Amino acid sequence: MRQSRCRWAARIGPFPRQPERTVTGYLGAVESRPPTAGLLWPVLGLVAGLLIACTTTGLPESGLGTVVGVVDGDTLVIDLDGRAESVRLLGIDTPETVHPDRPPECFGAEASGRLALLLSPGAAVRITRDVEARDRYGRLLAYVERLSDGLVVNLSLVEHGFAATLHIDPNDGMRHDLAAAEARARAAGLGLWSACGGPHEPLGG
Repeated sequence: MRQSRCRWAARIGPFPRQPERTVTGYLGAVESRPPTAGLLWPVLGLVAGLLIACTTTGLPESGLGTVVGVVDGDTLVIDLDGRAESVRLLGIDTPETVHPDRPPECFGAEASGRLALLLSPGAAVRITRDVEARDRYGRLLAYVERLSDGLVVNLSLVEHGFAATLHIDPNDGMRHDLAAAEARARAAGLGLWSACGGPHEPLGG
């Protein structure tokens, strides 16, 4: 893929404040509030300029990294050019295992274990961003591809029933592929779709 300054615009973040919104996926409603920390105006202007340049290209940017470890079923730490970054897998949601106020949810341990199996420490990966590069916690938002065989981890977790889809505008680069994979997993009763009661019993809020 082509290289440009957009590729590492995410590393300046967090990005400008976002309006509050609620996004609903199978695993529950997620309230998205704007970050509490502000930015110095010069930095804010630079980030805004980079964002405009990136989003108008219509093409996601990517970079190569090495897996450091797994946090839970949809979050991991990746070394990017010598800097450890927390990366949230785009377009999916897995049951909570590390939430400070809730016990581990049904199939959460299995989802975390699956991600650790797919991406062991030292694994080489390509991360590809969508329109928004960071979430309100400062994590990079990305689709993660295992370089050894081209496996797209986000998609693999959904199609085998370890994750459900979670669509948050404007990041929709894999929305249709993920939705199709989820439909197949639900129809086959894979993973959380059978172990946790199916679509009529959401796993968490």
